[in-house]
Amino acid sequence: MAYIGREPVTGNFVKLDSITVVNGQAAYTMNNGGSAFTAYDNVNQFLVSLNGILQAPTDSFTVSGSTLTFASNLATGDVIDFVIVLGDTLDIGTPSDNTVSLAKLTATGTKDATTFLRGDNTFASAGGDNTPSFFVTLSGDQSISASTWTKITFDTETWDTDSAFASNKFTVPSGESGKYYIAAKIAIADMDDNELSIIGIYKNGSLISTTQFEMRSPGTNKAMFHVVNTILDLSASDYLEVYGYQTDGGANNVLSSRSYFGGYKLIGV
Repeated sequence: MAYIGREPVTGNFVKLDSITVVNGQAAYTMNNGGSAFTAYDNVNQFLVSLNGILQAPTDSFTVSGSTLTFASNLATGDVIDFVIVLGDTLDIGTPSDNTVSLAKLTATGTKDATTFLRGDNTFASAGGDNTPSFFVTLSGDQSISASTWTKITFDTETWDTDSAFASNKFTVPSGESGKYYIAAKIAIADMDDNELSIIGIYKNGSLISTTQFEMRSPGTNKAMFHVVNTILDLSASDYLEVYGYQTDGGANNVLSSRSYFGGYKLIGV
């Protein structure tokens, strides 16, 4: 089919070419397969990861033509992990085969878009969307003492769809029981050889998932990075927190620029 102007992007998910950071530079050219990339409609289609942290569209970066511009200049040592562009959906009139999701099936005046028609002409639930979801970070470095579990005080919300994150913890809202994907990362600075550091996910006040490392590289004052990913079966009012632990002998900082906590409800499971 011919189009006047740019052909709409339909169900297209594009990972753009890698971008090398230039010290003191905020604007970068976006390429796909070596060619300038402009096949998008707005900045909200972009997933941009900088130093392991997803950036907020408009607030942290903007796009214009084939140029991606960060809110502030990047510096040597910064890493643009990836740039992924989510394609739009297209009103196609008469759907083609395999183009309609369960959420779009509805019987007018009978059921809504959260139901679908079985082969026996009865309706079943189609699930919903991936909410509640949240993503939070630290506004500044946090000091944690040695040899004691310390709650990480995530105080900056990138998003929180159901206002379910407060007082450094995510609480499952009423009516939102189910399976959740949860991820967290912390970086503990100034760790010495043979010292241990751990990240832990706590559920209702009890440790349920950890990742730990012992420093084994030459020298001292090294930062240790920890990521924990898990899928949890949660009920309404269950709450999750992130804790850190280190054995370096004194107080060490959790680095705000390298730490986050987030998750979302899974559908169809």
